[in-house]
Amino acid sequence: IEADFRLNDSHKHKDKHKDREHRHKEHKKDKDKDREKSKHSNSEHKDSEKKHKEKEKTKHKDGSSEKHKDKHKDRDKEKRKEEKIRASGDAKIKKEKENGFSSPPRIKDEPEDDGYFASPKEDIKPLKRPRDEDDADYKPKKIKTEDIKKEKKRKPEEEEDGKLKKPKNKDKDKKVPEPDNKKKKPKKEEEQKWKWWEEERYPEGIKWKFLEHKGPVFAPPYEPLPESVKFYYDGKVMKLSPKAEEVATFFAKMLDHEYTTKEIFRKNFFKDWRKEMTNEEKNTITSLSKCDFTHMNQYFKAQSEARKQMSKEEKLKIKEENEKLLKEYGFCIMDNHRERIANFKIEPPGLFLGRGNHPKTGMLKRRIMPEDIIINCSKDAKVPSPPPGHKWKEVRHDNKVTWLVSWTQNIQGSIKYIMLNPSSRIKGEKDWQKYETARRLKKCVDKIRNQYREDWKSKEMKVRQRAVALYFIDKLALRAGNEKEEGETADTVGCCSLRVEHINLHPELDGQEHVVEFDFPGKDSIRYYNKVPVERRVFKNLQLFMENKQPEDDLFDRLNTGILNKHLQDLMEGLTAKVFRTYNASITLQQQLKELTAPDENIPAKILSYNRANRAVAILCNHQRAPPKTFEKSMMNLQSKIDAKKDQLADARRNLKSAKADAKVMKDAKTKKVVESKKKAVQRLEEQLMKLEVQATEREENKQIALGTSKLNYLDPRITVAWCKKWGVPIEKIYNKTQREKFAWAMDMANEDFEF
Repeated sequence: IEADFRLNDSHKHKDKHKDREHRHKEHKKDKDKDREKSKHSNSEHKDSEKKHKEKEKTKHKDGSSEKHKDKHKDRDKEKRKEEKIRASGDAKIKKEKENGFSSPPRIKDEPEDDGYFASPKEDIKPLKRPRDEDDADYKPKKIKTEDIKKEKKRKPEEEEDGKLKKPKNKDKDKKVPEPDNKKKKPKKEEEQKWKWWEEERYPEGIKWKFLEHKGPVFAPPYEPLPESVKFYYDGKVMKLSPKAEEVATFFAKMLDHEYTTKEIFRKNFFKDWRKEMTNEEKNTITSLSKCDFTHMNQYFKAQSEARKQMSKEEKLKIKEENEKLLKEYGFCIMDNHRERIANFKIEPPGLFLGRGNHPKTGMLKRRIMPEDIIINCSKDAKVPSPPPGHKWKEVRHDNKVTWLVSWTQNIQGSIKYIMLNPSSRIKGEKDWQKYETARRLKKCVDKIRNQYREDWKSKEMKVRQRAVALYFIDKLALRAGNEKEEGETADTVGCCSLRVEHINLHPELDGQEHVVEFDFPGKDSIRYYNKVPVERRVFKNLQLFMENKQPEDDLFDRLNTGILNKHLQDLMEGLTAKVFRTYNASITLQQQLKELTAPDENIPAKILSYNRANRAVAILCNHQRAPPKTFEKSMMNLQSKIDAKKDQLADARRNLKSAKADAKVMKDAKTKKVVESKKKAVQRLEEQLMKLEVQATEREENKQIALGTSKLNYLDPRITVAWCKKWGVPIEKIYNKTQREKFAWAMDMANEDFEF
């Protein structure tokens, strides 16, 4: 019925067109009148269509379905008109336009200038363009419409003014949309970043020419506890003075920590706490074991929980306050550049913990006041204002140092500093210089090694000890070790301070000859344990050094760090034990990357290879850590994800197998497409499973190894950058945002051919 209806309708439509042609030929005058008549004829055509629809409605019972058909007919007619226009030649187009047969929307848009119709070529362009704009497959147009939608959301007032109309010129289409411009803004900022490495360096010793900053941010004053929070002594409630109460809260906060169970910690705390008490409190509180801090501890736990349960608005408010503080105090002006400050907040008072079995653990770290602070800035800079009612200890103008603020800590008498961020010019130059010194060592390391091998045979005991110590520093990347005052720091050991008790000699062990077993507390009281086969002369010398000595005696009794460092300076300018560590760490990473990286590996496998190379360096430098407390739980969660992914992969493979079987039977395009989509699904799941398995392997291998220390402090970043560029690994997979800012100089300098 519908087909017959359309056929009848098309015959009627053709008859109407013939009548119209006859009418327009008779009354043809100028082009303006033709247009008016075409409009009139189109309106008549529409009226006739409406009458026709009304008649059809009376004929058919289902009016709603007929309306739907009428819409389709109208669309079909419009399409047929456009097809006729395209198919006809230049003359036909001209003729149709003269007779008023072009579609009504185009008549409205066409200019009334007579010259527009002079050339057939000019006639074709306007007819083609609307079709191109409406074409859904025309991608540039698609992008433009999406961008206009985004612009409408952002700037409704522009929409009202009519600014966001579709452009009629192709040149306008080529313009970059506004959202894309916004995305490209960070790139502009990166371009504006100070490339200090491209500028000429200052003379030796000069760090800056102009320095201005706002000074430090002090810890907030102590807020007394609410009346409801009680302190008990010997079972009775006792009200403490504000100073004594503040120190008591430091201990109460740590009540669940193992530190508070250590005798040395408790003894040091109680001694310093009594100094803050009034005479009356001193007379009453004579034993720490009778003090009950549990009520205080519960209050602080509740405070901690309340902070965790904060609403988004409260968290946002705190974040905004911190950002405001950062903007004001977190930046300085150095040589006309705005540089980020690393730690502009002064540490609040608390209890000193120390590392390992530190003899001063538990002592009170006093509140730092403005009167303790030394400010460093340039003479022509505005000196930061101290808090009201206070003054600075001193204001200096020393451009040979890099710190902005300094003060002396009360416990060990060590000087603390506020410095610039690791991404700053000063820190970057220092890093760059460090790695360049290590690269210089590469050129003369063979000569140095030959020298200390010769010194193993020296007649002078001092020279032999120095040569063996240097061998350990080179081969095992040991730290030099400093002399320490007894009772001031934890008993940690370096190469020069090794004692007889720290090594055991094995002529043969585990199938290897001349094995030295090391076991001593290294930096931060981290245990260094290693069994190393050494050369025969080294083994003989160690036996000689240990003769007639007690376990607590020094192994290298005729050597100290001063003697060793002087010798290293004679071998190469700027050479220290740390330069040896940096050189060995960087060269090990470069060698390991060459050995472990396979060209045909995918990105996750290459990242695993990088982390394994990094791990080899961390083991060399003894960068250990305790396994995280949540390690077992996180591994279980990861394993459950792996198992679930394996099940998904098995299902996907079964689906692929059945799809292939269907394709063999059906042998049509549809089933082939299904097979392709199933194949892609399997590949995607295989990649996801591999990523999870790689992640599990990394976690297991590195649970007791700290990769970050060597990556940030001992490995030349240019090796990593070159490796990433060579193998197409995104640098973001190796360095996070902070690390990329720190090593911006290396990312700009190194290409894929860089060799350490």
